[in-house]
Amino acid sequence: MQVSIVDTKDIETMWPFIEGYMKRAAKYTYGRFEAEDIKEGLLKNPQQLWVAFDDKKIYGAVVTEVTKYPRMTALTVHFLAGIEFESWKEPMLKLVQQFGKDNGCKLIDSYGRPGWERVWANYGYTKRFIFYELPLEN
Repeated sequence: MQVSIVDTKDIETMWPFIEGYMKRAAKYTYGRFEAEDIKEGLLKNPQQLWVAFDDKKIYGAVVTEVTKYPRMTALTVHFLAGIEFESWKEPMLKLVQQFGKDNGCKLIDSYGRPGWERVWANYGYTKRFIFYELPLEN
């Protein structure tokens, strides 16, 4: 299993292979994003696309962005989706961690479904808060 960052100039070429994964990821934003919005963000914003693959297919994709907070820099994981995650989780994490360190990040942050807590607990991730929402009626 290999993991690699995708150059921005190659996102259009790569998109058909990961679009299904990004559609699945967008579903869990509950109307905030569609897959096309994710693609547009990759093309227009300083975001990174990472893919896990072998010589037969692409197993998953991750979208990150270096976030500059007033007192620290973090690598934010915006989207993560794919299949057979256990086979590419560790190589992806190592590469993304190194990218974060190389870019002056002090931590990796993210938000997501409660189930991610189980996935990342053994890697030292800490649950700091849960994001809740209250719909407003018109």
